[in-house]
Parts: sequence; structure tokens; C-alpha cells
Amino acid sequence: MVRGNFGWSYAGWLGFFNNEVLMKGNYMKAIRAALLFGALLFNVSAFALEIKPYSADTFSQLQKSGAKVALHFHAEWCPTCKAQEKVFDSWKGDISVPGTLLVVDYDKERELRSKLNVRTQSTLIVFKGDKEVARLAGKTDEKSLKDALIK
Repeated sequence: MVRGNFGWSYAGWLGFFNNEVLMKGNYMKAIRAALLFGALLFNVSAFALEIKPYSADTFSQLQKSGAKVALHFHAEWCPTCKAQEKVFDSWKGDISVPGTLLVVDYDKERELRSKLNVRTQSTLIVFKGDKEVARLAGKTDEKSLKDALIK
């Protein structure tokens, strides 16, 4: 069985199930191992990128908790916004891009745009708590967007 500093590898889990559990009838071990494996997967996904529609309450709660939160000022009619959206959607659940991305309707949230000095759709602003740590406008390449989100 393959063992690392933090537990078994995927191949180790398969070997454990095939050799130790199923063939020897250790069903309680199988249940415990499956629950542990599921808990590990759930905990990992808790740190992955989550994309939600913007709400002032959600934004405020995330900022107060000190979490990383990004605002994507998006317009349905904007081709650049749609290109950004495709990139962001490809990172849903990706633990290498942690945090929450709130999608702001550029046309409806005029007060927020004014408060944050957003002058164009396709703007991304990243906060760590209440501190702005990155801002991009009009960028669609994966590297620029990812670099901003992981700052």
C-alpha cells in the first residue's frame, strides 16, 4: 500500500478496499474508510472557487469574515464579460483558485459601481476582507485572471 505523510494515495485506497476490506469481509472498515474519504473530499471542495450572484449581504458577510471575495462586474451584452465568465466557470470547484466570486450585474448595480469607482463592465475587483488586493478590467486571459484571484 502506498502511504504518504498525510495518509494514503488514491492507489492505496483502492488496494485497501480490494485486499483488506472486501476480500476479508471487514465491512465496518469499509464504511469508516468511505466516510473518511468523503469527508476529505468535502473539506477540499470547501476551499475551491465558488461562483454566486452578487448580493450586498453576502458581500458584507464575506468581507467581515476576512475571506477572499472577488466582484466580477458583468453585462449580458458584453462579449469580454462572456469570455471571462467561461474562464471563471472552468475553475468552479478548483482548489487552486480559492475564494468566492460574486457576479455583479453591471447595468443594475450603479450605486456599487460608483462607490468602487468601476468605469467599465468586465471589471474584476478582488478583496481580502475589506482590503482591495487586485483590480483588472477587460482581461480575458487565464493567467491574468488567475493571478488576480490568488493574490
